[in-house]
This record gives sequence, structure tokens and C-alpha cells, in this order.
Amino acid sequence: MRLFVAVFPPPEAVDHLAAVVDSLAVSRARARVTPTERWHLTLAFLGEVPDESAGPAEQAVSAVDGAVGELWIRGGGKFGHGRSAVLWAGVEGDVEGLTRLGRTVRRELRARRLHPDDKRFTPHLTVARPGDRMTHADLATDLAALRDYTGPAWPVTELVLVRSHLGPHPTYAPLARHPL
Repeated sequence: MRLFVAVFPPPEAVDHLAAVVDSLAVSRARARVTPTERWHLTLAFLGEVPDESAGPAEQAVSAVDGAVGELWIRGGGKFGHGRSAVLWAGVEGDVEGLTRLGRTVRRELRARRLHPDDKRFTPHLTVARPGDRMTHADLATDLAALRDYTGPAWPVTELVLVRSHLGPHPTYAPLARHPL
């Protein structure tokens, strides 16, 4: 099974950003726009693990104690080039608290002999994978709109252990929720 631990923005923050994403050229270009129910901030990515790792991963998430101040979605940009390009929306607010929370999650996972990846934490929501379906001008316009975006503030209220199912239409299934 493929697992990660994340924070999901509340519906009002997602809806606010979705209105902007719907107006972007990436949406009109039939690029792969990430469904809003999958917009999240990954704190720890475990990747493929044996099925018996789900229990220790749930224990790790439930052992996390900490608070994060308000966050808001702000700004955005692009990772990668060509077919591997990703459009993302950034996060501001108590990013330091979110980073601390991520370190705690990773520590608790490692204490249970689980091994999250070692990627540097850069909080963002992947909003689209335009690939090569967009003109340079449309992409530049979309990037400007994302850079200028500021969404409503929201509290971080829970951690979610998620199982992801890959394929042509990936889905996420929450395995455990832990209130903060």
C-alpha cells in the first residue's frame, strides 16, 4: 500500500482557490487539474509499504501532539518543465509550526521503524499538471494569477494518514484522522 501523512485545507479555503483555478487557462486546456478533494499538504511520504505497516503508521499519527497557528494559501508557481511540469499554490502563516509538526510526524514514524522520504519540506498544494498542453503565454498568465492569489486563513485541526491508489484516476482513502 502507498501511504502519506497530510493536512487538508477546509472546504472554504479549497472552494476559494478552486474558483481561481477554474478560471485559469490550464483548466480550459484540459490539462490534468488535480481534483480539489486531493488538495493537501504532505507532511511525510512513506510510499509503498507492506500492508502491516498501516497499524504502526496509525500509532505514529495518533502520538503526535502539537499545535499549528493559522495558515492561508498564497502565491504559487511551477516545478519542473515540459511534460513533468506541476503548477502549485503556496502556503503562508504559521509555516514554522507546520514544519515542526512535520518533523514530529517523521520522528514518530521512524520510532516505529517506518521510513518517510527525506525530501525538504516545501508546503504546497499541487493544483495541476499541465504537461505540454499549454502555450508559453497561457502558462505565464496562469503563473501570474497564482502568484497574486491570497486565500482565507484557516486553522490546522487534524492530521490524516492517507492511502493513495495510483492509476489513471488516482484516489485517496483516509485510514486515520488525528485531531490537533
